[in-house]
Amino acid sequence: MADGRQRRGYLDWLRGIAVLVMIQAHVIDSWTAEPFRQSREFGWAIIVGGFGAPLFLFLAGVSVAFSAASKVRRRGGVPLAARAVARRGLEIFGLAFVFRLQAWLLSGGPARNLLRVDILNIMGPSIVAAAAIWGLVKSARRRAVAFAVAAIAVSLATPPIRSAAWVSAVPDPLEAYVRPIPGLTNFVAFPWAGFLFAGGLIGVLVEARRTRELETRLHVALAVGGAGVLVLALAGSYLPSVYARGSSFWTSSPSYFALRCAVLTLAVVLAYAWERRSDVPRWSPLQQLGRTSLFIYWIHVEMAYGLISLPLHKGLSLGNAGIALGAFSVFMLICSIAKDRVVLWWRGRGSAPPAAALASR
Repeated sequence: MADGRQRRGYLDWLRGIAVLVMIQAHVIDSWTAEPFRQSREFGWAIIVGGFGAPLFLFLAGVSVAFSAASKVRRRGGVPLAARAVARRGLEIFGLAFVFRLQAWLLSGGPARNLLRVDILNIMGPSIVAAAAIWGLVKSARRRAVAFAVAAIAVSLATPPIRSAAWVSAVPDPLEAYVRPIPGLTNFVAFPWAGFLFAGGLIGVLVEARRTRELETRLHVALAVGGAGVLVLALAGSYLPSVYARGSSFWTSSPSYFALRCAVLTLAVVLAYAWERRSDVPRWSPLQQLGRTSLFIYWIHVEMAYGLISLPLHKGLSLGNAGIALGAFSVFMLICSIAKDRVVLWWRGRGSAPPAAALASR
């Protein structure tokens, strides 16, 4: 039986997949030379890499539900748990600016880059909003409905907000959180926050299943539901847009948002099925990367785009970039393991085991 209080290894495994997709997107984009960027293979690499960010946000939403429920069990009180999760969101939002400051100090560039909106800038406030939703709604079923409504609302609001005239009156550093501004925006709340809310829906449903049998039934239902949404989203993509302006399939279309949410849901199902192959616990490099995903994100972006790899920037063939990607991924795994060992050493310093303490006398 699967105790609902235990960490779901398959979610760490899937987060590890997201790490690899993220590394692939950044390395291939940064290191592939211009002539090879026009190839079909490069185009597919960019499409695959485009699923890394939504998968991270989706899994962050899943974690909101698990983290909040765990804090209720340990501390008691839904408001306390919701506030604790919201504080984590604020921490991530703060780290976004520290990350930008680090990149600016190491690689230079205009001071305007300090205000650039990246994934952590969107993830942090979205976690705060998700924690508020979780705390205000008092049952798992209603929380699932609330997260679904929030995700759909963000998706449907994306085209009109991106084309609204009033948004232009907002100062650029704030407007960059709402709709893309060249040079300031890598991610915007609309529709990216919606992926975190969609993940919150899945997280609430999974966390509420406290036995292996119930969780398996849920994943069968998620497989059917995800496949159904995928078909409907594909069909909807061929219909005329209901929006007069502001809707582009690859960026702001609700159909594309639904399609990606369906793929992400099916990815959770596949990760669960993969883990069920064996009940014997084993070390997994993907789980290792997944458990240290924020650390890997933090160090790899500067390595891929910063001064440290400047000779490689747009200097490799696509094949050589792929070889470099493999070597770089292994290096990131080594960094992940080293980070965990340093943390364990730091936490255990000064508290030698009894035998070691006696031997030292």
